[in-house]
Amino acid sequence: MGIHWIDLTVLILYLLGITVLGVWMSRRVKTMGDYFMPRRFGSMTMIMHSFGTGTASDQAVTVASGTAQNGISGIWYQWLWLIPTPFYWLVAPIMRRFRAVTTADVLTLRFDMSVAVLFSIVGIVSMSVKIGAILKGAAAVVDSGTGGLLDSTMAIAAITILFLIYGIAGGLSAAIVTDFVQGILTIVFSFILLPFVFSAVGGMAGIRETITDPNLLSLATPKKISTFFVIMLGIQGLVGIVAQPHVMGVCGAGKTEKEGRIGFMVGNLVKRLCTVAWCLTGIAAVAWYLNQGLELDQIRNKEFADKIYGDMANTFLPRISPGLLGIFLASLLAAVMSSCDSFMISSAGLFSENIYKPLFPNKSIGHYLMVSRVTSVAVVAGGVCFAIFVPNVVEALEIWFKISPMSGIAFWMCLFWRRMTVAGAWATTVTGFATWWLSTLPRFVSFAAGLPGARPLGFIWEEGGKQSIHEPWKILFYMACATIAGIVVSFLTCPVDKQKLDRFHELIRTPVQPGEVIEEPCTLPPGVTVPDRKMLINCCGIEVPAPSATSVWGFSAGTLAGVVLVVLFWWFAKSG
Repeated sequence: MGIHWIDLTVLILYLLGITVLGVWMSRRVKTMGDYFMPRRFGSMTMIMHSFGTGTASDQAVTVASGTAQNGISGIWYQWLWLIPTPFYWLVAPIMRRFRAVTTADVLTLRFDMSVAVLFSIVGIVSMSVKIGAILKGAAAVVDSGTGGLLDSTMAIAAITILFLIYGIAGGLSAAIVTDFVQGILTIVFSFILLPFVFSAVGGMAGIRETITDPNLLSLATPKKISTFFVIMLGIQGLVGIVAQPHVMGVCGAGKTEKEGRIGFMVGNLVKRLCTVAWCLTGIAAVAWYLNQGLELDQIRNKEFADKIYGDMANTFLPRISPGLLGIFLASLLAAVMSSCDSFMISSAGLFSENIYKPLFPNKSIGHYLMVSRVTSVAVVAGGVCFAIFVPNVVEALEIWFKISPMSGIAFWMCLFWRRMTVAGAWATTVTGFATWWLSTLPRFVSFAAGLPGARPLGFIWEEGGKQSIHEPWKILFYMACATIAGIVVSFLTCPVDKQKLDRFHELIRTPVQPGEVIEEPCTLPPGVTVPDRKMLINCCGIEVPAPSATSVWGFSAGTLAGVVLVVLFWWFAKSG
């Protein structure tokens, strides 16, 4: 095959080992709670679960590709999550206090079954699209990383079958345990190339000598990735994070709120650090290609840029030592499997718990587990189909970015505003999707281009001879329209029953106790007293609790960590 036998041995041993570990965890699955929401893991395990679930090879491809096309500002294709990251410290305990199996359980309590079903459908589609984007990115790296010698289709088919096997067997427990090993390998995947590529171009000083365009070494460019672009993508990420189905497991599978908080925020800060490695590898690759005689326009070609990360592996690792490419490929596949298994299981939970079970109640646990497992296969099959038809990894990611916020807007509004109604939640979600679709129509783009001030304000983006609404303005447009629609419709329709609202807010106010036993989703254990909670804002149906000292310190620490990371990266790019 042209690939060293040691590399193949490493790859095969990893795949067999991780599958056996995942299937072994299936022996602990006795109930639906064990399968979808095992609340027994500690802080370190939750950090690696959060990191492994949230980090996949498509992101490395996207950042490296974005860096090749736009310079180091391409890091914001993943660093957009730096803005939401401190909020994870605040979101995690809320999710844990809901004591839910799925996020749709929460919406059933706050609204009704119809909103839960709507959220479930959107969530399943979102996860299927994300799985497709991950597989698309992995295929690009496998193909370029082996110089086409290892069939990427066969490789992706193999790992898809393997994570289906252990994910279907062991559920979220298997995903979390395997994520610990896969998370370590994902860190290896992120950093293994950097020292070799950096050394070949003379480090950051050599990069600055080779790349003469200052915009390519700037964290914000005057055109596409501007400060406005970064802020709007960050806000969109914050709005959408609560509507990503796997987040309930990331926050809720720990023993208490502490494990969820530490796991969610710290795990994602580790990911932000890995993002630096992807970006630096990408910009070093640009300098290396320029030194090889390629033109910058050739490097910026989307199809070429998507293969940069894998091409660097194929160019450098086999020269260093046999086995390094095998470690790289095993780490790549670990990043894929650690994300796809959790997405698959959370999607299956939405269907079986919030769509199928209400239609067919009083079936056995074995029956519902079988439905969940069949759903898992269907969700992954949908992701494979999406991967086949989407043109490139960056476009796949941009599509996925926009799905979750449509449900996320309604979730944030109902969290703090009692007047949000069932019809308001529907109006918010439907309006969001409708205005997103409207913003892609050529006729609407032409209309927007003709508005006064459209050009100076940057409403329109031109690329490849085509006009479109510039991404940050598109985000502002559909999020504003969706929010306004939700407010207006909620004022015009009947409010939600007060008892439902009180129960919803009692859950948020009541901390989780160690060893707490949850018999039914979204219920407090017997004998638990709901504590009083001081409100920061309590006016016109808006309720915003005053943050605790733990919340303030954790949020501040997350913010400081993000700022330090940005400053250090900026300094290194300029003078490192």
